[in-house]
Amino acid sequence: MKKNKVVVLGGSGFIGREIVKSLVNKNVNVIVGCRNPTKARFLEKIEGNGSVSIIQTDVVNRDDIKKVIQKADAIVSLVGILFESRNNTFDAVQANAPGIISEEAKKAGVKKLVHISALGADRFALSKYASSKAIGEELLLENFPEATILRPSIVFGEEDNFFNKFSLMATFSPFLPLIGGGRTLFQPVYVKDVSDAVLKVLYDTKTNGKLYELGGPSIYSFKELMELTMRISEKSRLLLNLPFWLADLQARCMEILPNPMLTCDQVELLKHNNIVSSGAQTLEDLNISATDCRLILPTYL
Repeated sequence: MKKNKVVVLGGSGFIGREIVKSLVNKNVNVIVGCRNPTKARFLEKIEGNGSVSIIQTDVVNRDDIKKVIQKADAIVSLVGILFESRNNTFDAVQANAPGIISEEAKKAGVKKLVHISALGADRFALSKYASSKAIGEELLLENFPEATILRPSIVFGEEDNFFNKFSLMATFSPFLPLIGGGRTLFQPVYVKDVSDAVLKVLYDTKTNGKLYELGGPSIYSFKELMELTMRISEKSRLLLNLPFWLADLQARCMEILPNPMLTCDQVELLKHNNIVSSGAQTLEDLNISATDCRLILPTYL
């Protein structure tokens, strides 16, 4: 079924802008809902057969959601934050907002709802990020049971917040930290593969009500990812083992910053592997060949 009007909530972010670009190239009229329309104006310059318009939207405000989804054929929700602030909490943005979005989407007669969650979502997790993601999924499905949920591992691409962060850190620090010894496992997934997955499920009713875990073709330890980052960016640094207790102590100091490099909640996340579960539906089930990060990182690091 052709989607003439797709609302992308959080479309100005790293993953969102890739999805918006793909939709415009598919002759779709895209409505981007975001908190700061001024910073999202660059999306209006995307070339393609479709179009982009931007509406100021606070995802925790029900009236804003009602306004932005009017007459939408489909919604892609990228509701999420990396850390909490006074105005944005995990409970409000990641737990409660998906419930509001799905409830209003159902009332408005929206035909398709795709929600981007995260690998490791678990309502019983000690990490507030992980538990709020799981609660958000539950509230979403209560109101819109046919919604499709995508759970990506760490997402890489030209403007990612992982490899770029540690490459930048290596420019001014004599060492890179191996939190918890660097043993945590990750399955990095390419942002374009995530975007392709979104487009696949948007146009396939067989994916309704299903959950897909998105990971790349290879599993790496945190230490291996740091070594890969240094090798590709040609920045040789000492890898320093940082026990979880010490990382937590450092994170407590960093959390007072407006944009902290590390938070206590992120330290808690690093205690658990971030890889696709055995038996989960994956990119392969969507006929998408996952891209290895070793092929892409040299193009931008």
